[in-house]
Amino acid sequence: MKLFAPAAARILAVILLFAACRKKAFDEYYGRPDNLANPIYQQLQSRGNFTLFLQMIDRAGYKSVLSQAGYWTLFAPNDDAVNAFLKEQHVSEVSKLDSATVSSIVEYALVYNAFKKDKLDDYQSNAGLLADVAFKRRTAYYDFVYTDTVNGVAAKVVANNRNSTASSVNYVSGDYNNKYLPYFLPGYMNSKKLDAYDYNYFYPNTTYTGFNVAGAAVVNSDIVAENGMVHEVNKVIQPLLSLDRYLASKPQYSEFKKILDRFMVAYSPNTDVTHLYQVLSGSADQVYTKYYNASLAFAPNNENFLKLQDNDGQSDGWTLFVPTNEVVKNYVQNVLLEYYPVKSIDQLPLGVITDFLNAHMWNTTVWPSKFKATVNTLNEEARFDAAVDISDKQVLSNGLFYGTTKVQEANVFHSVYGKAYLHPSYSLLTKALNLELKLSVTNPNLRYLLFLVSDQALKQAGYDWNDANSTFQYTPAGGTVTIGGDAVTRLKRILSTHIVPLAYNETVDLSGEGILETYDGEYIRYQNNRIFSAGTQDNSNVQAQTLALDSVKTASNGVAYYSNGVLTFTELNMGKHIEKYAATSADPYYAFFQFLKNSKIYNATTGAIEGIQAGVFYTLLIPTNAAIQNAVNNGWLPGTGSGAVLTPTYAPAAAEDIEKVTRFLQYHILAKASIVADGKKEGAFETLLKNAAAETVSLKITNTPGSLGVTDAVSAGVSAYIVPAASNVLSSRTVIHQIDNYLKYIY
Repeated sequence: MKLFAPAAARILAVILLFAACRKKAFDEYYGRPDNLANPIYQQLQSRGNFTLFLQMIDRAGYKSVLSQAGYWTLFAPNDDAVNAFLKEQHVSEVSKLDSATVSSIVEYALVYNAFKKDKLDDYQSNAGLLADVAFKRRTAYYDFVYTDTVNGVAAKVVANNRNSTASSVNYVSGDYNNKYLPYFLPGYMNSKKLDAYDYNYFYPNTTYTGFNVAGAAVVNSDIVAENGMVHEVNKVIQPLLSLDRYLASKPQYSEFKKILDRFMVAYSPNTDVTHLYQVLSGSADQVYTKYYNASLAFAPNNENFLKLQDNDGQSDGWTLFVPTNEVVKNYVQNVLLEYYPVKSIDQLPLGVITDFLNAHMWNTTVWPSKFKATVNTLNEEARFDAAVDISDKQVLSNGLFYGTTKVQEANVFHSVYGKAYLHPSYSLLTKALNLELKLSVTNPNLRYLLFLVSDQALKQAGYDWNDANSTFQYTPAGGTVTIGGDAVTRLKRILSTHIVPLAYNETVDLSGEGILETYDGEYIRYQNNRIFSAGTQDNSNVQAQTLALDSVKTASNGVAYYSNGVLTFTELNMGKHIEKYAATSADPYYAFFQFLKNSKIYNATTGAIEGIQAGVFYTLLIPTNAAIQNAVNNGWLPGTGSGAVLTPTYAPAAAEDIEKVTRFLQYHILAKASIVADGKKEGAFETLLKNAAAETVSLKITNTPGSLGVTDAVSAGVSAYIVPAASNVLSSRTVIHQIDNYLKYIY
């Protein structure tokens, strides 16, 4: 053992020496470099002008966090900033502030991840950093549970951290709805074409420096620390309220909030948050998630923006325009409830309320210089004058807030569509417009005459809404009900005849007489403030052949007339409308109809003409009786006798004469277009006639208001003009005119 001890000592010495060498090498490679910056907390200590904010950090319990490994950005107010804040709070030292305020200031100044100034306006997208599109960062601060009044009772509530869906509250456990901190850097401002005006609009008492954080300026940036980055600011920044909490804090917006709360807010028990809250507080209270209806553009209490990507709240946020109380009350009473005998908002359909609210909500950031360029979910720009109509402007944690002295005049309310939408007696018409035409008739850049049809009139015509199938149904007199399908097709056609597109600045005086082209190309007529269509003219009751106009309302994109009936389409074929004006030899269409009814292309039972297809537009040009006689005399139609005047052969037997009649008739029918003397349609138009080479034979139309000229294939100039007294006869997608001459073709 005596021999072994010295040997063991020598071995131990070698081991210790080897271990010491290993440690030295390890420290040299892995140890903290001497030139590494101090952690954030120690950096603040060493700079000497953050003593008061360090006290806040200590009180908030963040000394350890900011003294050890991490990856933070801290917007640290200097001593001058904290002193100014203490004076505002009327306290002499940090210790006099309540702990919740201190903690909120520290946590809101603390941003996840470390960013130098030149990277703060980069958006951390799923695809990587996108330069110059971010103006916010998520902070360590969140509101957690607060007390709210639910149905008149105090309750513990947590804000929803997502927009709800139609089937779910959509609250995500573990996401604490952390607030964002806004800042303003040249990269972002330039990319969005913003300038100092946009910043100072919200912060008029702070100079825009090119690096502002909320209402503060960064006076010293990019202070590198071992565990992140520090930017020195000249003001204490308290956590910004969300849109939801700011709205609740301002009594001047209580009317708008009442509508939101009454129709769009609900509360759902939150098991996970309740458990956490009970553990932390020792309370037995149930916590409820406050969530907004999925039909809203966004949830004003959601701090996370859309959350389509984890950090999309860095690059965008919500915008809410809220009118003051008197403005809301006046608008609800005088516009939304104008046609309701009981002036209670509970009378309104939920869709009206939803549209009113969504008209004031943008699911994007609306900067003050971009009102006209930024649209809401109704696809409408902000219709406010930033210099006149805005009484309150705030940058908040999840978006921008504008208090307004007027409402956003939404197209759905102020267009011709709104005259039906806001009238309880026109709900079926509104549903019908919603099928396809809502976007058109609410468009402020297009103008229309809209003839409004009441629910009562539509039901009398056989149309109604089928709740069980969520579609329209049609029941003809004495017939069986049709649900959907053909019922909807019929109603769409009827609806189109009640909509007349207008040119810019075009006006129509319905007290006179004229003809109007409707939305799908069919024509209606008016005379002495009464209107009529091909269908109404078929009515055996003379009083029902025209519809009276009860009243008129001017809209932002046209004029709406309230009528006492439905402009129906005809169920008859074209020949029956010709026959109506051909009963005697003195009637204007008599001679033409005699050839037509005896021709091979006419079905005398149905009034159908061969070649006329359903759904296609036509114009029928019927020569006067005298002109038909001239056509007979000149050999264009068959006749008998000798001399200059022949007797028409209305029912020829010879094949050549039969074809002559057929070609004559076909050449007087324009296909694929209905044309009237309104100056709108002119040029070459094909007829039903095809020549020996099977090519379509055309006519040329010249058109000025009140005059329609026709040039045939033979004549060098206009061959015939319409005769107004016997023109503008309406048929199925057809207008029938009388012309003062017959038309010559080349076969």
